[in-house]
Amino acid sequence: MAIMITEECINCGACEPECPNTAIYEGGVEWKWADGTALTSVEIEGMGVIDGQATQKPVSDEFYYIVSDKCTECVGFHEEPQCAAVCPVDCCVPDPDFVEKEEELLAKKAWLHAE
Repeated sequence: MAIMITEECINCGACEPECPNTAIYEGGVEWKWADGTALTSVEIEGMGVIDGQATQKPVSDEFYYIVSDKCTECVGFHEEPQCAAVCPVDCCVPDPDFVEKEEELLAKKAWLHAE
């Protein structure tokens, strides 16, 4: 499952540089599929193909957030999610809305970083 940042976030920013997928953004900041990945375009059901460099709306305007579709829980990179490991207030927790098995997370990693 992807990791999410709860409302207890104190906006310290410790998590952001730790993400190997660049899936973490400061509240209010737009994001891109291509940020920290090899993606040049993404096909999204009901929306067609999106340019990887196209800016996307922030998931949160108030505190740091994680783009679930870019989160691999650090599988294939580290033993544990690095955002959770460095968070001083333990607000990086598993997202029950995005449950994924290890095989799925490894496949997502391969998709994000294909060369």
